[in-house]
Amino acid sequence: MYSGNSKITLIVAAAGVGKRMNLGYPKQFLEINGKPLFLNVLETAEKSRYIEEVIVVTGNESVEFVKELCKINNLLKVSKVVKGGEERQYSIENALEYCEDNSIIGVQDGVRPFLKEKYFSEALNILDENIYIDGVVVGVPLKDTIKRINSMGEVIETPKRDEFIAVHTPQIFRGKILKEAYKKARLEKFLGTDDSSLVERIGGRVKVIIGDYDNIKVTTIEDLKFL
Repeated sequence: MYSGNSKITLIVAAAGVGKRMNLGYPKQFLEINGKPLFLNVLETAEKSRYIEEVIVVTGNESVEFVKELCKINNLLKVSKVVKGGEERQYSIENALEYCEDNSIIGVQDGVRPFLKEKYFSEALNILDENIYIDGVVVGVPLKDTIKRINSMGEVIETPKRDEFIAVHTPQIFRGKILKEAYKKARLEKFLGTDDSSLVERIGGRVKVIIGDYDNIKVTTIEDLKFL
């Protein structure tokens, strides 16, 4: 358990459109047990001793709805609800405008509802104890054999599975380098696959902590079977 004084500003990405699920509305608003998916994330953050404030990024048409939802559910740590961009990266960048350089910033997928307190605690421990580490990401070891294929669908390599990790959120960073990474990506028109990839490309050192396999991201209809 983390015993230091640092706390996290958590950005919750809830601006997706859910094309792969064909719901007709954003997947983060899909209700499970009577409440939208992303509300599980906000409730975990609200109860966490390690979260100082929460910034929610959502679609422009959903900003007022999310504000009202936070008010109804008494989510006092939600300091801002801001509109997202065309890509997840642009959405997070919008939220970063409200974050201080000297803060610790976490990014969490709104459709990854099984967020756990221990991820925050372990990440803060690592950042406090290792000044040379710039960020911490949650991930799990791969279960399946991985094949590298060519454009024809033919196998060209079977890499060692233990050299790879499937990365989840939260991803937690020192604020200054995360903001620098996003700024550089925008200037160079680079679109990364996650927040860590942006930090890595400017020389940032990122450590992985092993998470749980139930920390799934709801992306397809099949994922609902797990829920």
